[in-house]
Amino acid sequence: MNVLVIGNGAREHAICWKLNESPSVGRIYTAPGNAGTSCISQNVLIDSDDIDSLLDFAVCKSIDLTVVGPEIPLANGIVDRFENAGLAIFGPSKAAARIETSKVFAKDLMVRYGIPTSSSETFSDYDSAAEYVSTQTMPLVIKAEGLAAGKGVVIAHTNEEALRTLLTIMKEKKLGSAGNRVLVEEYLTGHELSVFAFSDGYRISNLFAAQDYKRAFDGDLGPNTGGMGSYSPPTGTLWNQEIQDVVRTSVMEPVINALRTEGYPYKGVLYAGLMVNGSSVNVIEFNCRFGDPESQVVLPRLKTDLLEIMLAVSDSDISKLSINWDDQYKVAVVLASGGYPEEYNTGFEIDGLDGLDKDILAFHAGTILNEKKGERIPRVLTYGGRVLTIVGSGATMKIARDKAYDNISRVDFDGAFYRTDIANFE
Repeated sequence: MNVLVIGNGAREHAICWKLNESPSVGRIYTAPGNAGTSCISQNVLIDSDDIDSLLDFAVCKSIDLTVVGPEIPLANGIVDRFENAGLAIFGPSKAAARIETSKVFAKDLMVRYGIPTSSSETFSDYDSAAEYVSTQTMPLVIKAEGLAAGKGVVIAHTNEEALRTLLTIMKEKKLGSAGNRVLVEEYLTGHELSVFAFSDGYRISNLFAAQDYKRAFDGDLGPNTGGMGSYSPPTGTLWNQEIQDVVRTSVMEPVINALRTEGYPYKGVLYAGLMVNGSSVNVIEFNCRFGDPESQVVLPRLKTDLLEIMLAVSDSDISKLSINWDDQYKVAVVLASGGYPEEYNTGFEIDGLDGLDKDILAFHAGTILNEKKGERIPRVLTYGGRVLTIVGSGATMKIARDKAYDNISRVDFDGAFYRTDIANFE
């Protein structure tokens, strides 16, 4: 089968890598892809939000399944367009994707159907929001309503910080139209957990989980990013059968049933960002696609054919699927450009990729090939904020972690940095 993967991050590289293991996959195309995907698929110079060109390409190349990695094409209705053209595609419809693309929609849905989440208020003008936060006990969580590439959430510990955040989002429009409305939420305590399930609109698969690290610097300091590292499976009391049962019965099944009841059946992979405190679980957010960097630790644990899963989801019937996971620990560390998530420079040559151990996975994100005449091997250059994800694997978390850090220390480019405390429980 010919498969088209849409996106250019480490998540899409991981998806391509996993699909490439399937005996049923013929050719994989990635649009637009990166230096890593070019080694296992054919990169196509079409932007992930250019739905017209992607549809034309899928028809021209007789694509049997299209897999959507990032949220923006889902928000723009790519699934509806492809399905209307009779093409198989993995991902939710535009209406169902609002579970991520509109935090107000998601919050209202959770409140109506009794899905546990923090209390919140929604504001569309700065003055009303500022007046409200001035009367509240800190800390508060302030969220831009729309998509903001993982940078639209701020935990304000003081009234001054809350007002400055509102000003930046609502008046200065730092996040563009994503900040036209904001949610001011109750601050929840506990441990964050990322939980995933495949859904065909009616049923959900068994759950799988990871933990990620969103702050830029060690000790969970610095600004929010798209994610600086992750590990799977979570350990101890954070992810056990009791928690799995609570998440399944109080979060994942109810939201899938709610979306179907509302007329928006959800097909794809659903990602719930949760706050777990003992046996108490609250939803922080939903995402309508695989996480990044969670995909880089979850997909390597998947033993079932990913193509088989995605086709069953696309066909609206996962009832006959048995989805299995290995028990090896995976630890992922993100190598980023200096200055990320704010301003950063690109175009630096990456050294050391050829010196990694054979059992290490290096998923590319912000990379590009620089092919020059006379050079036998093209050079890999930085092309984004998050550049690479290095993944170690082992029978224990410590073994996986030590492998990841031993190998990431061999890779370098101007300004490179990474957190040193991913999966560190000592």
